[in-house]
Parts: sequence; C-alpha cells; structure tokens
Amino acid sequence: MSGFAGELIGTMLLIILGNGVVAGILLERSKVKDAGWLVIAMAWGLAVTFSIYAVGQFSGAHINPAVTLGLAASGEFPWSDVPSYITAQFLGAIIGATVVYFHFLPHWKVTEDKDAKLAAFATAPAIRSRYANLFSEITGTFVLVFGLMAIGSNEFTEGLNPLIVGFLVLSIGLSLGGTTGYAINPARDLGPRIAHFLLPIAGKRDADWGYAWIPVIGPVIGGIYGGLFYHAIFNGNCNTSFWAATVLIAGVLVLAILEEKKKTDE
Repeated sequence: MSGFAGELIGTMLLIILGNGVVAGILLERSKVKDAGWLVIAMAWGLAVTFSIYAVGQFSGAHINPAVTLGLAASGEFPWSDVPSYITAQFLGAIIGATVVYFHFLPHWKVTEDKDAKLAAFATAPAIRSRYANLFSEITGTFVLVFGLMAIGSNEFTEGLNPLIVGFLVLSIGLSLGGTTGYAINPARDLGPRIAHFLLPIAGKRDADWGYAWIPVIGPVIGGIYGGLFYHAIFNGNCNTSFWAATVLIAGVLVLAILEEKKKTDE
C-alpha cells in the first residue's frame, strides 16, 4: 500500500468512527442520543488508535495535515511528500463523512435541529470569538504534535504506541475540547464540511463558511509550532521559523485579548 492510499484509508476510518459518534449523539432517535461529551472524547481517541493500527505500517498514519506539516517543518518528514499526504487526507475525510451520512440516512429528516446536523460533520465554537477560537485550535494542535513527538522519543512495548496516541487525543478532548470542539485537524473539519455542503441532507443549514477558516488555519499554525517547539526545547534548535511562529502566536493571543476587551467595553 502506498503512503497516499494509507493516508486516505486511515483518515476515512478516523472520520467514520469520529464523526459517527457525534452523529449518533446529536441526531434524533439514535440509540446513543445525548450520551455526552465523555463518550465523544473517548470515541475520538479510539478512532485515532484504530486508524493508526490500520495504516501506520504503510504511511506512518499522520491522518492529519497539521501532523504532516509539523513533522515536515521540524525536518522529520520530506516536504516532497507533503502535497500527496494532505490530498489523501482531505479525500479520505470527505469519503468518511459521506459514509456517516449514509449510515444515519433515516435520521436526518427526523432531526429538526439544523445546527446539530452541521455539528455531525464539522466543529463550531461554544462562544464565537474569532481570535480566541483561533488560539484554542492552535493550542490543542500544538499539544497534539508536541505530544506525538514526545511519545515517539520513548520506548514502548511493540504495538503500544497507537494506544498511547489515542489517550493523548482523549486527553486533549477532555481538557481543551470544550471551546471549539477540538478540530485539531484541518481535514477532519473542512473535508466533512465540504461533504455537508454537497450532500442532499434533509433540512440542512449553510456550512458556516465564515468560521471554516479557523479549524484549518489554527491547526496548521499549532501543528507546525508543536514540531518546532519540541526541537527548540529538547535539541536547542531555535531557528528563524521557531521565532517567527512564536511571534505569530503571540500576536493571535494579543488579538484575542483585545477582542474580548472590546466586547466587555461595549
């Protein structure tokens, strides 16, 4: 199996299982309706674990453009392979979301909540605040990529790494996911959002394109910074890219603070 096929299949499995649990909890007359955030976070952690077990031997199971970019920026993955990996990840996410749509086919028309239907595909903030939401996605993805590199530097019993990575994603979901739904993966959000736009979902709303850039740009910045930060801290490689990313993230944080201050003053 090629790296392209591995990333496509791995990301497809991730979305089938991850978006599947969200759909099951939000859509009407599902047997797991209202099961709650803990179930969602656990299911996403297991989805990541299984996807890595399935295709890790073929592609490394990035299954996330932010991870691919983070590894490339830190010199651990060739830039020449980045376009094919990211293309495969987005295609896999769209296919996976389409499978979820057909799996829950009778449930869309009996669900009146249009926001819930969109949430079965894409993320949305608990409180809409542009730069605070962006910083949340940067933070979550930073922890993901930094954590992945930290896990990779340790020795585990053969075959245990995917399970540890799944626990990392579970931890991010429980600790940091409450603000934006922790997309932490551009393909996980934009791919299913495109599927939502294209599929004939009964009574659907628009795809909230005004927010869609945040779970793409935020994870890209956070993923790249996670890789650069790891090498800066543990290998002393504080290069220009590291400092530029640091300044960029500091700028986002300043904008988030100013945005909240403006709301408070109004």
